[in-house]
Amino acid sequence: MADAYITGLRMLARRELSEAQVRQRLTRKEFQPEEIDAAVERLRGNRSLDDRRTALACARTEALVKRRGRMRVLRQVESLGIDREIARAAVAEVFADVDEDATIENAIDRRLRTRPDSARPTPADLRRVQQYLLRQGFDSGKIGNAVRRRLREPARDA
Repeated sequence: MADAYITGLRMLARRELSEAQVRQRLTRKEFQPEEIDAAVERLRGNRSLDDRRTALACARTEALVKRRGRMRVLRQVESLGIDREIARAAVAEVFADVDEDATIENAIDRRLRTRPDSARPTPADLRRVQQYLLRQGFDSGKIGNAVRRRLREPARDA
């Protein structure tokens, strides 16, 4: 049977994983708890395993690539088994560089672009977009402000 440390290294060579994910995967591969503890300690010791780095990588991907809001990003980072304080710090660090208002405006533009005409969006259109943005984890106050601004905009010409 392979060594738990080597197996953990192979896992981490493919992608960033949290300590909880490494433990879970090693357990699934039927390593003994003592072997898992020793492997995780060694991986942490040589910085192959770092929950803070994993949290930052996940938060960056969720916020910048998938364009998700702060709350959804936080939930995703925490779902990796990362400590709440580490997750909050990572999300705060990533969102310090993100203009959430611009991201919301861009999402509204993208969602309304699929409309057959370029006329002013209806309140029902904006409600659907608002619900979508809430599901994406954006702040309801910021969404409301963006939707109100959009309702006050004049119709766009084709």
